[in-house]
Amino acid sequence: MDEDPPLPPPITTSDELYAYDEVAHKLLVAQKPWARDPHYFKRVKVSALALMKMTAHCKRGGDIEVMGMLQGYAKDDAFIVLDVFELPVEGTETRVNAQAEAYEYMVEYTHTCKAVGRHENVVGWYHSHPGYGCWLSGIDVNTQSMNQRYGEPFLAIVIDPIRTSRAEKVEIGAFRTYPDGYTAPEEPSTSSNLGIPKSKIEDFGVHANKYYSLDVSFFKSSLDARNLDSLTKKYWVNTLSSSTLLANRKLIASQVSDMEGKIAKAEKEIKRGGPTTTSSASLASMSMSPTSGSNLEKAGDVSALGTVTQDAISLAIEQSKMFASYAVKCALFDAVSAHKEKNDDVEMQAADA
Repeated sequence: MDEDPPLPPPITTSDELYAYDEVAHKLLVAQKPWARDPHYFKRVKVSALALMKMTAHCKRGGDIEVMGMLQGYAKDDAFIVLDVFELPVEGTETRVNAQAEAYEYMVEYTHTCKAVGRHENVVGWYHSHPGYGCWLSGIDVNTQSMNQRYGEPFLAIVIDPIRTSRAEKVEIGAFRTYPDGYTAPEEPSTSSNLGIPKSKIEDFGVHANKYYSLDVSFFKSSLDARNLDSLTKKYWVNTLSSSTLLANRKLIASQVSDMEGKIAKAEKEIKRGGPTTTSSASLASMSMSPTSGSNLEKAGDVSALGTVTQDAISLAIEQSKMFASYAVKCALFDAVSAHKEKNDDVEMQAADA
């Protein structure tokens, strides 16, 4: 008697996200609920594949901004990002521009995907902010506004590869802009300009009332889970033995150099009698507190001296964590090595006897 074929594994919620419903997506586009509610989209779900490809691309770019496109669909109040692809664009350390060649490449790539049965749409773009956090500059806001005007639904994702390497977790943000003439609700600012280089500090926060951020979460299929587990078992030693101090030495040097420039600027302001909302004595006492960074922010210190003080405290705390991690790893691996050498000596003595 023939045996029944084995049942397939149950489809999990994550697996269901890979099933693109073209009819439902077109219906959502026809209804345009975001036209009635500028804050309609609230969530972004990014697949493990898309996250790894974006992070790898941004890391390869180093100090140069890179750019790519997001593929997926919109469902209810969420964007589902299934895959991404890179764009051949020219970037600088603070700006990335998509030229005609990039747009031609995007159209050709999308048509090729549909020809092989990949019917997901381009639902946004991503680019990197190497070393200065996840937010939208003035150029980013204009680019995203234009894309939302002519290509809805559309999303912007920003990844900081430098801070990703430093924190050992992906530094990512997702954003959408408000339509022209819309007055954004007043919300308490959660952004910080700590670590942002002088070349970008003037643009930071200037356009914050023109866009809003979306909650970002990640998902993986059952196949992705098995593959990632295999990679973790194979490369966990490499991850454990890696040193953030060595990996981020270039970033640390640039941050120290940036602080030197900010200190020089603060000295000029003090000599000119510029704004100092907090006295030097207060800054010194606050800097000795365990919660020094938050104390300075609560004090409302917006002077150049206050900013560079916060930068220095933040950098010192990060360096302390890196040194502590390095010391723990050294103690762990040195202990294992010493134990192995001791066992080898015992075995050699036993063999000689």
